[in-house]
Amino acid sequence: MKKKIDITEVDPLAFVGMRDENIKTIESKFDTKIVVRGNSVSLDGKKAELEIIESIFNDMISTISQKGFVDTDDMKSLIGLAKSGNGGTVSSTSEGMPIVLHTHQGVVSARTQGQKLYFEAVQKNDIVFAVGPAGTGKTYQAVASAVAALKRKEVERIVITRPAVEAGERLGFLPGDLKEKVDPYLTPLYDALNDMIPRDKLKVYLDQRTIEVAPLAYMRGRTLHNAFMILDEAQNATTMQMKMFLTRLGVTSKAIITGDITQIDLPPRDSSGLIEATRILKNVDGIDFVFFDENDVVRHRLVKDIIKAYGKNAKSPKK
Repeated sequence: MKKKIDITEVDPLAFVGMRDENIKTIESKFDTKIVVRGNSVSLDGKKAELEIIESIFNDMISTISQKGFVDTDDMKSLIGLAKSGNGGTVSSTSEGMPIVLHTHQGVVSARTQGQKLYFEAVQKNDIVFAVGPAGTGKTYQAVASAVAALKRKEVERIVITRPAVEAGERLGFLPGDLKEKVDPYLTPLYDALNDMIPRDKLKVYLDQRTIEVAPLAYMRGRTLHNAFMILDEAQNATTMQMKMFLTRLGVTSKAIITGDITQIDLPPRDSSGLIEATRILKNVDGIDFVFFDENDVVRHRLVKDIIKAYGKNAKSPKK
């Protein structure tokens, strides 16, 4: 069996070691043939061995991302853990939190109990709703999960979308064509992708439409097979838009829907599709809901206090 593994997240020289020492150490413990060319590693061996070696590679990338190198002692430990079954593609931080993605800038991991539950829900379900306040990592972790699935070749493409609803502005008054009008709404999604994929490789993905970032209106009439779909800011999708998005799901596809029901920008006459979905779909097998609160905020410490204060104000009777 043959397999290719991408190692663009780290320096290839740090990965292979001095005089290819790290690769030789692995080859001495397995029968699999390993060939490193640039940022790609080719494996040729038995399926069971390939799974163990891929686990070792992921742990090597994690180690290099954290301390800049992996030495002989690290290699012995990683190989031992992988062979004993304690390594794995779902690795964890020293605090026991699951690592969602290994990137060229480090690792993206769950940082709160809510984010850990989020990670587990995505592993077990084809559709996951992540609902909660700003700063809880809903979007960032969703993008990381999608990129990880693409790297593992579990999907062939990523499609990320969000409603272009005016938050105090009118699209018609903004300059440029439709793409230029809606791009500001998509900036947070591009920012997350830039954190997780090297710039030159991301450009190739976007040019080839392996990764697509588009307004929700562009989803109508499509069926997306073998794709990882993300609907961000879903509180601003209408009920019909939500249904339209969810029914785009093709064979072997997954979807994450994120939103904050305290920040709805829809006109009063339109109901939020996110709120409706939490009611209508709560008992459907294969769909899970993860709800975050201020304890899951991972931004500035004041953000947690701000969310808590607004929550108390909303519950207090108005005088």
